[in-house]
Amino acid sequence: MTEKIIPNNESKHHLINTLNESEKLAWMRLSHTENIGPVTFYKLIDVYGSASKAIEILPELSKRGGRKKPLTAPPLSIIEREYEALQNIGGDIITAAEDAYPLALTATQGAPPVISVLGDATLMNKQCISMVGARNASLNGRKFAQKLASELGTKNQVIVSGLARGIDTASHNGALETGTIAVVAGGIDVIYPEENTGLYEQIKECGLIIAENKLGQKPYAQSFPKRNRIVSGLSKGVIVVEATMRSGSLITARLAGEQGRDVFAVPGHPLDPRAAGTNYLLRDGATIVRNAHDVLESLNDFTDQTMRESAPANNDFHTILSPELSKNFAQDLAQDNDIPQNSQEIVLNNLSFTPVSVDELIRACHLSIPVLQIILLELELAERIKRTPGNKVSLTQEG
Repeated sequence: MTEKIIPNNESKHHLINTLNESEKLAWMRLSHTENIGPVTFYKLIDVYGSASKAIEILPELSKRGGRKKPLTAPPLSIIEREYEALQNIGGDIITAAEDAYPLALTATQGAPPVISVLGDATLMNKQCISMVGARNASLNGRKFAQKLASELGTKNQVIVSGLARGIDTASHNGALETGTIAVVAGGIDVIYPEENTGLYEQIKECGLIIAENKLGQKPYAQSFPKRNRIVSGLSKGVIVVEATMRSGSLITARLAGEQGRDVFAVPGHPLDPRAAGTNYLLRDGATIVRNAHDVLESLNDFTDQTMRESAPANNDFHTILSPELSKNFAQDLAQDNDIPQNSQEIVLNNLSFTPVSVDELIRACHLSIPVLQIILLELELAERIKRTPGNKVSLTQEG
């Protein structure tokens, strides 16, 4: 058994053991559970120490929160079949508790607890740069993207993109020989768009495919912004080659900025709508890109280290606790004999549709941290509250 350090938003570090296969499957079950997003997932691990224990307590937690139908994880048999099917196509899962999980991604808000991988997983922990842009890219845009990706690849940069048509496709093609990662919006076995089937097969053989969604899941509208946060999160910076003002590439650029990544943009003609987004980014302070040297020079101005050595610990979720720390948490909770009978009501009365920080809530409700954590989990699993960036919570519309 090996150990891994996972950073949290308070820059503390806790050691945990790499998971055995049974617990890996439990992570899959918990991550595939309805209403369990990344932030809630890590909160549950914080409190209960393991996915297995969290799964056991889920029905009772959601019931106490007021959910009519208790929340339960998918049956183990379904998860086992999915895992076997993934292995049969040459893939595997990697959890945030394992050394193979990209450290750069753990330093982002809401990092997926479980990812599926197909190909060379070591690429995730090398120096990565993302390239994104318009699907209906111009010929010159595609040529520039492919050339830039190729040049960056020869300088030991792994190119990350989203397998979309246009700039994504050109970027992957340019980096096939040096290393490229495709983050897909659906399940890892779902190729979208279908026209990139050949490229998908090439990347599978000499690069890496990554997916957050379960096997067989077809992409839907909300899948693409979720995918984009992984594209930017894996990288030290994001290069936008062409983008309209309503492009998803600008969402990726915004996410990159929020994650503390560098944002680069290729200038374009003012009358070309596909240059409107990149020119907008340049006006707002993005670094101009004329060639690979511009990118490499900017990155080296900040650090000569790899992301694994310098990833900031700025997660918005709590770190995964070691067994000893989880035990102490449970003891603190057990020793708090003065839990108010109306504690949920106290919390709900202090909440509104405007997010408030958990720290403020602790002071306003006069509850201990362990007790408040449990109450928030109960209410969240019952869909009465929701978490928002900055460690804040608010009522849902149904709350």
